Amino acid sequence: MKRTKIADLLIAKDFGKQVNVKGWVRTKRGSKNVAFIALNDGSVIHNIQIVVDFNEINENDILKINTGAAISVDGELIESKGSGQNVEIIAKKIEIFGEADPEKYPLQPKKHSLEFLREIAHLRFRTNTFGAITRVRHAMIFAVHKFFNDRGFYNIHTPIITGSDAEGAGEMFRVSVLDPINPPLTEDKKVDYSKDFFGKETNLTVSGQLEAELAALALSEVYTFGPTFRAENSNTSRHLAEFWMIEPEVAFADINDDMDLAEDMLKYLVKYALENCNDDLNFLSKRLQDEEKNKKQDERQMELIEKLNFVLEDKFERISYTEAINILKNSKPNKKKKFQYIIEEWGADLQSEHERFLVEKHFKKPVILTDYPKDIKAFYMKQNDDGKTVRAMDVLFPQIGEIIGGSQREEIYDKLIGRIRELNIPEKELWWYLETRKFGTVPHSGFGLGFERLMLFITGMGNIRDVIPFPRAPQNAEF
Repeated sequence: MKRTKIADLLIAKDFGKQVNVKGWVRTKRGSKNVAFIALNDGSVIHNIQIVVDFNEINENDILKINTGAAISVDGELIESKGSGQNVEIIAKKIEIFGEADPEKYPLQPKKHSLEFLREIAHLRFRTNTFGAITRVRHAMIFAVHKFFNDRGFYNIHTPIITGSDAEGAGEMFRVSVLDPINPPLTEDKKVDYSKDFFGKETNLTVSGQLEAELAALALSEVYTFGPTFRAENSNTSRHLAEFWMIEPEVAFADINDDMDLAEDMLKYLVKYALENCNDDLNFLSKRLQDEEKNKKQDERQMELIEKLNFVLEDKFERISYTEAINILKNSKPNKKKKFQYIIEEWGADLQSEHERFLVEKHFKKPVILTDYPKDIKAFYMKQNDDGKTVRAMDVLFPQIGEIIGGSQREEIYDKLIGRIRELNIPEKELWWYLETRKFGTVPHSGFGLGFERLMLFITGMGNIRDVIPFPRAPQNAEF
């Protein structure tokens, strides 16, 4: 008999039909003559109940079935008389694929801490929380591609191995096949990377932006969606060494077009989640509310569904960095020194606490900041006429702070080369990037959205390691 997914069985109405279902046992309870098995196959957050009559199924076989076991069930789909479910299955035949020793299986029918589940990431998919996160993650991946595809963008696969540093941060993972103990050396006793696989020093990429720009200057509208890497030795709830980035680049677009695209995309993704992930989001919302019960009122997060609608209800507030600094300098938290980082003067690099204040307390809506000081932004950003600021834009969200960072790109060769030299960036590494400003240059813009940042917002989770299947962080590459 062909297997039917639990997601389909739970909405079925053809009672009396013989069906086959396969999955993993969440719980088993019973009495003298009957047992009840809660079965889940990952297709939906809800379980289906299997009713086992010992007159039909050998009781000794049922004793082998415990939480975590994988089974196949043939039986009759009937309308449930119990509360909490519409349908259930009367088992006629049960096959055990894999048993699970109840003394050793680590996922028992009780609440487990997220810290514990990170230690058993090979099994945490089987929990309600991580099943929900995984299904939402899939929906958001699909929605990202659908958003851009429906608007005529082309997806570009940019290199994972690169010889340039798009951000200028320098904290990159080196890619090398040289002998780590006895590498070839130059005359001045430095590692001779000309003898390496690529004939030069290479690293894992921190961004696909520069390469995406090359494609945009021929195809007009492109986007990347790929893995990126940062070797920052940060062990916080907000940082990963490996994460996924969405980076659109649009030719003939200025900073205002960039902001419009970012706002449209974020609203599209949030709306898609609300319309397609209802059961999982409601579960995650209840989970978050349970966690928030013991917190003080002013420390509690917005309820998850309410927070998602918060993004959809208003047009994002658009203000300059200078306006934001004035608001923050004159705010109560700043004057009373409640901020961890006090805002004293123009030019300060805004922290998450400042960004969240603007969104959650001052404007009470998402905010887009523009025209940042050029000294705290990357070399490729379009310089304003004031000589002090660049046409950068950051989108700020509740809970997260900055969720998108982008800019209009500097298309004028002389200005771009001047900025590169000002920051002592090696010109020879970016010769190909500079040439695009010599041959048919045009105004163009783009931004980057860290996918796991988006996932934190959509799911309400507090640690970025819980919204990616296999987190990579300092001292952690176990799975």
